[in-house]
Amino acid sequence: MNINKVYILKDRAVLYVTGEDVKDFLQNLITNDIKKVSDDNSCFGSLLSPQGKFLFDFIIIKHKSGFFIDCEKDQSKELFKQLNVYKLRSKIEILDLSNEFVVTALSYQKFLTLEKAQDIEGYTLKYREDSVLLDPRNKNLGARLIINLEKLYLSLKKLDLKNANIEEYYSHSHKLGIVPKNLNKLQNKLFGIECNYDELNGIDFKKGCYVGQENTARIKLKNKLSKRLLPINIIEGKLYEGESIFSNEIEIGKVLIESEYPFALIKYLDKNFDQSSKFTTKEASISIKKPDWIDK
Repeated sequence: MNINKVYILKDRAVLYVTGEDVKDFLQNLITNDIKKVSDDNSCFGSLLSPQGKFLFDFIIIKHKSGFFIDCEKDQSKELFKQLNVYKLRSKIEILDLSNEFVVTALSYQKFLTLEKAQDIEGYTLKYREDSVLLDPRNKNLGARLIINLEKLYLSLKKLDLKNANIEEYYSHSHKLGIVPKNLNKLQNKLFGIECNYDELNGIDFKKGCYVGQENTARIKLKNKLSKRLLPINIIEGKLYEGESIFSNEIEIGKVLIESEYPFALIKYLDKNFDQSSKFTTKEASISIKKPDWIDK
C-alpha cells in the first residue's frame, strides 16, 4: 500500500451499540473478548450461528459510551436485525450511523507516522477526535480511519492523503488471503474457525461462552481443523459458486466466492493438496496458496 494513498471504503457500514448493558450484551455474542476494546485498542470479531457456522464478521472500535461496529454494508441490515433479535430486555440501543460516518483505509507506514502510533495490531489513537486503528486482523492490511463524513476531506487533506481506487485495496487484501467483500456468500457454509479467525486475532479461547462457542472450542482443542478458507487465483477459465475443486481428479475443496476476488474452502491437510500444483474445476484452471500468516 502506498504511503500517500487512502481508500474510501464505501462498501462498509458503521453500526453503533451503546447503553447500560452494552459490554455484557456483546460479550455473550461475539467470538472475541469485548474487554480488550478500549480507547487505545480495537478488535476483530465475528457472530456465529449456534452451531459455530459463519454469519458475520466486523471490527469493533470504542466510541464514547459505546462501540462502533465496522462491517460490510451488504451484511449490515441483516446484522442489525440479528443484534436486535438477541437484544431481548438488555438495556442497549443499536443504531445505523452509516450516513454519518465512513470507513477509510490507509497504509501501515502512514499509520506509524502519526503521533503516539504504536506498531501493535488493533492499536487505536485519535486524529482530530476520530479513531485511527492499525487493522486488528493483520497489520499488512494497513490502518482504518473511522471518521465523520463532514470532516472526511479536510482530514485527508491535513494527512496529505490522496483518494485511490478501492479495487487496489481489495486486490491487496485478496493477495494477503483475507476476504475483502462478498461475505454473504460464506454464511452458514463453513465454521467460523475455518475462516482463519484464530490467526486473524478474531477468536478468544479464554473468554466465557458466546454463540457458537461449543463447536469452535471443540474443533480447536481436539485438533479437528482440516479445512480452511483460502484465496484462489484463476489461471484461465471461469469459476462457479459451489463447484468442486480437484487435484488429479480428487476433490480437495469447494468454491465459495467465485467472482472478483475468489475464495474456496480447501482440505489443506489432504495429501493431495500441493500448493505448487495447478488445480481444476469444471471450466477453470486455478492456483491456491496458503497465506504465510497461517500456522506461523
